[in-house]
Amino acid sequence: MPVGTFGTGPFDEGRRGIGTWGWVLRGAAAGAAGTTALNAVTYLDMAARGRGASSTPEQTVEKLAEKAHVEIPGDEQTRQNRLQGLGTMTGMVAGVGVGVLVGLVRSLGLRSQPVVGTALITGGVLVAANGPMAVLGISDPRTWSATDWVSDVVPHVAYAAVVKTTMDAFDR
Repeated sequence: MPVGTFGTGPFDEGRRGIGTWGWVLRGAAAGAAGTTALNAVTYLDMAARGRGASSTPEQTVEKLAEKAHVEIPGDEQTRQNRLQGLGTMTGMVAGVGVGVLVGLVRSLGLRSQPVVGTALITGGVLVAANGPMAVLGISDPRTWSATDWVSDVVPHVAYAAVVKTTMDAFDR
């Protein structure tokens, strides 16, 4: 059995002899590349408009820690630095995680046209990124301005385009 196969059944080797685990790893790599693109677009927007970083990732980590009864230790500054680092890490985990899900879908043999795939991935990553914040009451997308939406959607479209393009390249 070639490296990257999962076994027999619906998760057998697909095109090019790439098994489920091979697609999962490729999805993780595509998610990491997409996360880099999302960060680059976000930081470019921050530099161009002179806006600060969003505090919602740290607020999400803080709220999740409260709900889990987990203390984030340190004096005020140290604790804030930890929250900032953990907030950034959650974004990276979400980006790689969505890439893994894309890899799993690909392992099932499902393919899409570039625009359709990019749109589906954009929707998925928007839910992964904003869903927890909405559920926890940190942010309510229904109240966002057009500028807020553009600031959020454009980097996620960049993420999705890179993930889709990378996954398609693995399939050639």
